[in-house]
Amino acid sequence: MNQQSCTALHGSRKCHLMDYDVQRFTRRCAATGRELAEGEEFYTALVADGAALRRLDYAASAWHGPPEGALGWWKSRVPSRDARRPRLAPNEVLLELFVNLEGIADKEDMRTVMALLLVRRRVLRLEDTETDDAGGEVMVLYAPREDATYRVKSVMPSDKRVQEIQDELSRLLFAGAT
Repeated sequence: MNQQSCTALHGSRKCHLMDYDVQRFTRRCAATGRELAEGEEFYTALVADGAALRRLDYAASAWHGPPEGALGWWKSRVPSRDARRPRLAPNEVLLELFVNLEGIADKEDMRTVMALLLVRRRVLRLEDTETDDAGGEVMVLYAPREDATYRVKSVMPSDKRVQEIQDELSRLLFAGAT
């Protein structure tokens, strides 16, 4: 949705499009239809499908990079059906980590990921986007409970860093994670 249609629909220049319902993991490869086995590595891609997001899971052997138009993708492992799910740390802990990452140059990409997670959990709200002096995108985020505004440079992690960030956040933020 472009800014003009957003203004026409909502009567303002601000449009919050961050609340999407994403389907759950199907345990099936989108390319082959094969059921994915417990412990098997797989990739997930999110693709825009009109106003909705479609989740596509791929066996590692069928993954040849993200499909055309993918908004994001990640690598994971199929959990066992009877395994206890790890619990994400409380929102206060997530916000504290996010705040502590500010100004750490080699953690800008992790701070971007944390910002998106906090928006998804409705701890932060995307208020606006700006362009910095270098032409990069900066998200302006508001935390209602703290009445605080944060500016986060949007830094997409490299393919190598995606796994590193995922591992580090798992160790830091999930109770019961290995």
